Amino acid sequence: MPENPEIGHESGLLSTARAITKLPAQDLDRARAFYRDRLGLGPVEERDGGLRYVVASGEFHLFLSTGSASGESTQVGFEVEDIDAVVAELRSRGVVFGEIDAPGFEVVDGIIEVEGNYPSKGRAERGIFFHDSEGNLLALGQAVR
Repeated sequence: MPENPEIGHESGLLSTARAITKLPAQDLDRARAFYRDRLGLGPVEERDGGLRYVVASGEFHLFLSTGSASGESTQVGFEVEDIDAVVAELRSRGVVFGEIDAPGFEVVDGIIEVEGNYPSKGRAERGIFFHDSEGNLLALGQAVR
């Protein structure tokens, strides 16, 4: 339960909507191969110019775009139970994780630990970042309880 009871309890028009992430892709075949070969994910649905992926209780879509992602901020985060195991598996599949330059934070094997990050989830969060084939910045996170 959030510390502030007012958080997450708005009754606006979108309060019951499900948020879905949309990621631009300049080459859907290249993106499909990355998500399949590197992340082990396959689309559950496809249409001309788009791929739909479902993971646990969320989903994201890759859509054909002439624009490109800046890759400067996280566009999708995957919350995992064992970040060390997931990172090891993804590295074995060829995923390259970015270097984290965060003075004042402990970074071990590319994974940063942030104390007090969303306290309702635990005492801290561990995270690591990587780019997909289209330049979208993705993150892995694990709550530290």
